[in-house]
Amino acid sequence: MNNNLTFISDVSKKEFPIADKVLAKTVRNPILSLIKNDFPDFKEEDCLSVSELHLYREKYISNYLSVEIGELSNLENKVVDALNEDVSLVNTVEDEIGIRTFGQKIADRVAAFGGSWKFIILFGFFILLWIAANIYLLLNKGFDPYPFILLNLILSCLAALQAPVIMMSQNRQEEKDRDRAKKDYMINLKSELEIRMLHEKLDHLIMHQQEELIEIQKVQIEMMNDILSRIK
Repeated sequence: MNNNLTFISDVSKKEFPIADKVLAKTVRNPILSLIKNDFPDFKEEDCLSVSELHLYREKYISNYLSVEIGELSNLENKVVDALNEDVSLVNTVEDEIGIRTFGQKIADRVAAFGGSWKFIILFGFFILLWIAANIYLLLNKGFDPYPFILLNLILSCLAALQAPVIMMSQNRQEEKDRDRAKKDYMINLKSELEIRMLHEKLDHLIMHQQEELIEIQKVQIEMMNDILSRIK
């Protein structure tokens, strides 16, 4: 392998392509401090690879979360993993389907049907049919004549069962709201961390370009000095 196309990292002492070379003086101070904590002999004149720089950026983000939030929960760890794997967290959390018990499924279906116009129309039609059948068809001598005691009993039982069903549906809605809040928190946290990472990359790119411009200016000055010396 041609040595001109590779370099030795001062962090891992491994060989990397020259295109992955990063000078220590172009690395931001917070990340540079992390590197020096692990490698005290690492100096600004040394270099490392892009992959090694990414590892310390991830370590910096984990330390930032630990300081700002405290002990990392499963949510923060999941966000860090998604950031490291460079996957979309929005699609991940939207595709997740929570495990529901049989009672929760029944509560969801009852709440969805009981809070719809379909239920109101069907129930109103049932009451009108019940009254019409007893008054007009059975001439108020049927199984439930006026004042419809059996119908009142049915309505009372329905009202008694309706209260716990409504409470169950409210509990389910609160669980859904908490899950939605957790997902929003994860997405917002990942967005914040990606913005911080983007700032780090932009700062590194600007500093790297400045170093290249300085080197070009030095070469140009040397060339001008050579031309002036030849003219003299």
